[in-house]
Amino acid sequence: MERRFDPPFGEAENAALFRLLISTAVDGIMVIDGRGTVRLFNNACERLFGYEPGEVLGRNVSMLMPAPYREEHDGYLEAYRTTGIRKIIGIGREVTARRKDGSIFPIYLSVGEGVFEDEPVFVGIVHDMSERHAALKQLQELQAELIHVSRLNEMGHMSSAFAHELNQPLAAIVNYLRAAQRTVASVEDETVIRAREMMDKAAEQASRAGQIIKRLREFTEKRDTSRAEESLNRIVEEAIALALVGSAPMNMKVEKNLAADLPGISMDRIQIQQVVLNLVRNAVEAMEDAPVRHLTVTTRLTGEGDVLASFRDTGPGLSEEVVRRLFEPFVTTKENGMGIGLSICRSIMEAHGGRLWMTPAPEGGAEFHFTLPATAPRD
Repeated sequence: MERRFDPPFGEAENAALFRLLISTAVDGIMVIDGRGTVRLFNNACERLFGYEPGEVLGRNVSMLMPAPYREEHDGYLEAYRTTGIRKIIGIGREVTARRKDGSIFPIYLSVGEGVFEDEPVFVGIVHDMSERHAALKQLQELQAELIHVSRLNEMGHMSSAFAHELNQPLAAIVNYLRAAQRTVASVEDETVIRAREMMDKAAEQASRAGQIIKRLREFTEKRDTSRAEESLNRIVEEAIALALVGSAPMNMKVEKNLAADLPGISMDRIQIQQVVLNLVRNAVEAMEDAPVRHLTVTTRLTGEGDVLASFRDTGPGLSEEVVRRLFEPFVTTKENGMGIGLSICRSIMEAHGGRLWMTPAPEGGAEFHFTLPATAPRD
């Protein structure tokens, strides 16, 4: 005897279950006919796209697409009707969609094909990929930050190793210079006197290099640096003189507008001098091929009582891409540069309670500024 299996529900119950499925589905479900007209638009679609069903039903589905897909969708349908070649039907892929407010968001679209009342229809399942994309972006940022921290740690170790290796030869240089000075101290020949003066300057610069290395080690090892009240103008003058050594053939014009009434500033003199030296050298290198080589250095008090220093060049300026990442480590426009100078400079300024930033110069070059908090009242 043949066994019969009766369906558990009748047509009415099945229709009710189908409506329940459509209305409670987490993903968007829509049905379009062969002409692209929307025939069904469930609750999840309302939430995703921001449209009421009455605003979408009976209209072309391209209204939910951004350009250029909006204009090309009907052509896709026509090509499928003509050739039968599927591009997304039965496959599914990640695309973008357009909300009622005009915003674009990523979706994963799965499309199935069927027949309803002797007409072809297409069922689309829409899954919002926004959260996945945001999570992926956050993961990529975290990975980039980890790489960044790892590089900084490597730079700290490398700087400490360099400092250790360089201190010994620098100390030997100073000792040899002092010995040479003592050797010729009693000779009054004009040439020897001139040589003694040059040895004094060489010893002074070697000692200064040793101090720079010491401060670099302190900076990378997170130690407290020694600070004292200093004149920013004097530090700027000294750093400019050092930075311009060897730039005479470039016919460089330097204009200094240094305010005479600046208060003293509590600072690590070597570190701030390194910041100024870096900014001036960057400006000189930027103007190497410029038709006009004019560097303007300005110091003044701000309305908030801080001391401001500005360095403006007439070079070619910087691209938007470089400007966005200018103070990040390992970002450089120099062929052989490491790209850590400005990153260290900004860290030094922030450690002093100040800040460092860049603005485009009116003549097309770049203008760097830094501020430091004043520690003494104006006289």
